[in-house]
Amino acid sequence: MKAFKAYDIRGVYNKDFNKDDAYKVGFYLPELLNTEKVLVGYDARESSPEIRQYLVQGILDSGADVYDAGMSTTPLIYFGTANFDFEASVMITASHNPAHYNGMKISRAKAMPVGYDSGLAELEKMIEQPIKKAVKPGLLKEIDVKTPYLAFLKKYAIDWSNLNTVIDCSNGVAGLFARTVFGDSPEYIYEEIDGTFPNHEPNPLIEDNVADLKSKVLEKNADAGIIFDGDGDRVMFVDEKGRFISPDLIIALMGHYFLEEKQQKGRVLQDIRTSKAVKNYIEKMGGEMHMWRVGRAYAATKLREIDGIFGGELAGHYYFRDFFYSDSGILAAIIVMRILKKQKEQGKSFSELIENIRGFENSGEINFRIEEKQQAMDEVKAFYFEQEKPEAFYDFDGYRVEYPDWWFNIRPSNTEPYLRLLVEANSDDLLSTKVAEIKSILEKYQ
Repeated sequence: MKAFKAYDIRGVYNKDFNKDDAYKVGFYLPELLNTEKVLVGYDARESSPEIRQYLVQGILDSGADVYDAGMSTTPLIYFGTANFDFEASVMITASHNPAHYNGMKISRAKAMPVGYDSGLAELEKMIEQPIKKAVKPGLLKEIDVKTPYLAFLKKYAIDWSNLNTVIDCSNGVAGLFARTVFGDSPEYIYEEIDGTFPNHEPNPLIEDNVADLKSKVLEKNADAGIIFDGDGDRVMFVDEKGRFISPDLIIALMGHYFLEEKQQKGRVLQDIRTSKAVKNYIEKMGGEMHMWRVGRAYAATKLREIDGIFGGELAGHYYFRDFFYSDSGILAAIIVMRILKKQKEQGKSFSELIENIRGFENSGEINFRIEEKQQAMDEVKAFYFEQEKPEAFYDFDGYRVEYPDWWFNIRPSNTEPYLRLLVEANSDDLLSTKVAEIKSILEKYQ
């Protein structure tokens, strides 16, 4: 089935998967994770109620019970999974993808992700088997996860009345909780929950989708802009000048809370695409950076393995030890707003904080539609290895090749048909030169 991906089950609904597939996933999931109860939540997409109906029926027909959390954010389901000791949960969502997509994010005990390497491949085979319903069907039960989840978030909240912010909920399910958590002082746009996403696609990594937030920040002379994705597990930021902030730099910013304010010393996780500036900044605060693969299926598992304090990804996911090693867009926003308030009281703006972190010129991710991905990656790597031996080389997620004054990461996307390139250098001129060199190598593969 085309919808089985590296991190989750996702695709165009009624093309890559359908309601019958959802039923089979529900039927075999309890067997896969050896459980008699499954927590289920769903986002606001138009197809989510139908997927939920068939997924739930499959779980019930297997003999397992369903605990229905209702319309949810993905982090709420992570919280509910770990907080209530479920050994299996499903969040029906396609996260940041357009409205005609949908999918299922599956977690096991302690909210640990089930990726293709850790269960989805087996589940994909299981759903090809014939269905044999249990003699005694399971029970459908409602569960209140929202109350304890909000109580957890509010432990981190403070008085932000002197902080002028704009929050874009992208018409996604972050709108369920944003005002409850952040209060009425921020300016809200696209707060109304609408799974057709009428104002912009719910992917804040595409800067066109952040255009209205940037304009509103400038119009309101705001200190910051905050934008969530469709299911609330990702968050990104705009400074007071209306400029989009590269999400990896926010990892460094969070060091002010965890490493300075809370005096928690330990490991911080980054993905293989993260700016060198983050490591430099975190280490000055006494933290220890640890680099790993892209995607929640790898990041949440690795953060638990190394018992890291927190971590993040270029895609705007931020993971927290105190949140069951899982990611939460709202918790990340709370922490950033705490930092901004404290720094504002000391006369520092958002842009000044980021400039203190930022030490390199960065290309951002550049996508190439290439079929022969491995061959193309190998040729780029060989080209530079022949010129000069790198000072560092990593190959656990594509290749990251580091030289004293520049580095690049080239990797195949796990969710889309692209080869992704990111280059960082000490100067604009060097950055332009290296990007042009690599593009010229990749041209023949396109």
